[in-house]
Amino acid sequence: MADIAEALNFDSYWMPFSGNRQFKTEPKLIVAAEGCHYTDADGRRVFDSLSGLWCVSFGHGRAEIAEAIASTAKTLDYAPPFQYAHPMAFELAERVRRLAPAGLEHVFFTNSGSESADTAIKIARAYWTRRGRPEKARLIGREKGYHGVNVGGTGVGGIPDNRAWFGDMLASEHLPHTLIEGNRFTRGVPAHGAEVADVLEQRILEHGAETVAAVMVEPVSGSGGVIVPPAGYLERLREICDRHDVLLIFDEVLTGFGRLGAAFGADLFGVTPDIMTLAKNLTNGAVPMGAVVTSDAIYDAFMAADLPRHAVELAHGYTYSAHPLACAAALAAMDIFENERMAERAAELAPYFEQQLHGLRAAPHVVDIRNLGLAGALEIETAGDDPTCRPWAIANAAWERGMYLRFGGNTVQLGPPFIAERADIDFMCDVLDAAIRSVD
Repeated sequence: MADIAEALNFDSYWMPFSGNRQFKTEPKLIVAAEGCHYTDADGRRVFDSLSGLWCVSFGHGRAEIAEAIASTAKTLDYAPPFQYAHPMAFELAERVRRLAPAGLEHVFFTNSGSESADTAIKIARAYWTRRGRPEKARLIGREKGYHGVNVGGTGVGGIPDNRAWFGDMLASEHLPHTLIEGNRFTRGVPAHGAEVADVLEQRILEHGAETVAAVMVEPVSGSGGVIVPPAGYLERLREICDRHDVLLIFDEVLTGFGRLGAAFGADLFGVTPDIMTLAKNLTNGAVPMGAVVTSDAIYDAFMAADLPRHAVELAHGYTYSAHPLACAAALAAMDIFENERMAERAAELAPYFEQQLHGLRAAPHVVDIRNLGLAGALEIETAGDDPTCRPWAIANAAWERGMYLRFGGNTVQLGPPFIAERADIDFMCDVLDAAIRSVD
């Protein structure tokens, strides 16, 4: 790696969500990827235990996606999305609509999960304005929730460190998270705690339903540490929203397209939101892209506006909305998702993943293990005053042993590609066990 590292000026690139100063002294450089593995600058094969950042779930180096991108780049490198369109945008929208839970019928394209979150927030507020109720503007999120890093999603998100440095963001409130002491080491969906959802009703009544636009939650919180909702919790949120005429937004950027062993978290839990945000697996991580999918009621409120036919119904969008290369990548990724039964593959591997993951319960410093589908997290006991120290050290120890491991807060998080085999899960858990035991 020395030759590659010496040729790079590490000061030029300001890395996101990274300890830039530490990286310069111990750089971790990735130069290739295939299947479930990366190759680092030393030529080592490194297991990808998080599908990139939860986004390359169908495996790295998919030739079908690369070929679709290359072919499209030669014929249509860009098309303006405002007042004009290209055919693939409609093809992909129809594909997403067909895969989405029944009742979600209209697709608005973005370029990331963060943009999807902010788009969903703007659509929710604009919807009530179109309905003649602009006072319904309040947003309610959830503690430990993550909705990207744009202004709206950061404000509605419930991870304090993501907001601490930036002053006032979008005003919002946060429901309590669903981490309950008695549910520690639960396998899958916890049986107890649905009543935590009732706090939503209290908040709505405190402020008046006439002021609340929407509630935004992840079916399973990912960056907050794979927090799985108790049985009945999401159903209660849906009932409360219906009772008080409040929109329910599901952030399925992480859970969409198979991560939980079902196409969407909404399908797994049997709860359909009014708005759903997507990204990550939509293109298998190959090209940045996101989407927001809405119900007929929301879409129709804009289309029925008393405006000239040529007028813009929603003053929102991006230069790269439905970019041709992204659409090509997404259509190829959706072929893989459907033809190779990716959600089913995740569901089939999930019980073994759960078994092996919970086999780490006796490892030192492990105070909780949570999982659902092919998403899992180990909560690590805090050493001193910094909850990130041990997880960071564990991740470094895993890298030394040939595995990329993501940490966040006081957890290490696991989300292997759906194409992984049992032997990969064994390797992942063996490395994790050794890494945990190597730190103080």
